[in-house]
Amino acid sequence: MSATDYSGRWPSSGKGAKVDDDAPRVILLRGSDVKPEPIDWLWPGWLAAGKLHLIGGQPGTGKTTIATALAATVTIGGRWPDGSHAARGSVAIWSGEDDAADTLAPRLLVAGADMRRVHLVSGIREKGRRYPFDPANDTALLADALADIPDVRLLVVDPIVSAVSGDSHKNAEVRRGLQPLVDLAQQHHCALLGVTHFTKGTAGREPVERITGSLAFGALPRLIVVAAKQDADKDTPARRVLLRAKSNIGPDGGGFVYDLSQAPLPDTPTIEACRVSWGDALVGNARDLLAEVERHDDEREEQRDAADWLRDVLEPCPMPVKDLKRQADESGFAWRTVQRAMRRAGVESRRGGFGQSATWRLASRATTGTVAPVTPHGEFGANGTTDASEAHICPHCDGEGCPCCRQRTAPSLHAESGDNGGNKP
Repeated sequence: MSATDYSGRWPSSGKGAKVDDDAPRVILLRGSDVKPEPIDWLWPGWLAAGKLHLIGGQPGTGKTTIATALAATVTIGGRWPDGSHAARGSVAIWSGEDDAADTLAPRLLVAGADMRRVHLVSGIREKGRRYPFDPANDTALLADALADIPDVRLLVVDPIVSAVSGDSHKNAEVRRGLQPLVDLAQQHHCALLGVTHFTKGTAGREPVERITGSLAFGALPRLIVVAAKQDADKDTPARRVLLRAKSNIGPDGGGFVYDLSQAPLPDTPTIEACRVSWGDALVGNARDLLAEVERHDDEREEQRDAADWLRDVLEPCPMPVKDLKRQADESGFAWRTVQRAMRRAGVESRRGGFGQSATWRLASRATTGTVAPVTPHGEFGANGTTDASEAHICPHCDGEGCPCCRQRTAPSLHAESGDNGGNKP
């Protein structure tokens, strides 16, 4: 493939100015000289040689475990989650968060990796001293080291944000920081997989927009996958999903269910490590599939908050439902959410008398509360004096007593008449 070099054809000043052969030159490729090439897929539709990929998600979704499982598949020429075969090759892994001996190696072993084809980036040695590898500054040295591994097919960088020495929220600095790694992947024709996180408070947005840092983290990769988990509750079993959120080089959407579990190492059963078990394929776009998983988590979180709110509100005393509804609305809770949180909060409902609203109270108060002393007395009703048995009862606690009930110290509302026609205090 030939190139046209236009450097120096237009002298900066004067005709016949001498061309500096050492000056920077722009290299242009004529379109007719470019030979089309197919994408070299390690995993068709999911991992491509010479391309940058990201795997993102919330903490605890097993992103690094997934990355090590994919690496193990490459080393043994195993099967991908969709059942297709992987071509065997070597892998290189750098992690700035997990230890090689007690985390990375055990996870690779429990995934069945051929450890002879695994190369863990453990540091830099220079002039007799050793220091940590820094992907923001040492990518050129890593490229030299990978030159000695002719069959390297996958490079994992965890976390990918460490490759950016400047502000990871600035587009230009992120692109400048990631470009050396992208060039390395192209040079060695290996897939580059970076591990990253979701930004907090971004549920419901497009998955690519949730990747932490600058928008360049979502723009520069050719393919982005996201991991999410749904905790179990009484209605829904626990589930984890890996979804294809973006692809500039193939189809997007779809994904796979997966599970994480602890398993003993084959030759060292006293050591256990986390491993991935792949499940059914998923169909649909990543945003909808992700929303389906996270909606259950959001609902559970809302119910937990509503239960805490209920306990706080009802701790002083029981409360009529109509008042509770008003306070729930003022506090930003949907009444349906509050109703669903009743059992979690330990709240019970008691029906009021004729024309009265039902009352909610903590079940613990019903079993441990004491009955407040009430002084029997008559009361003027609509038709005159009532008997003491018809005396006023607190509508909040039915006479059991509560801090906001004045029955504990309520005096007689009027004097009772004596037999001698006099007044008795």
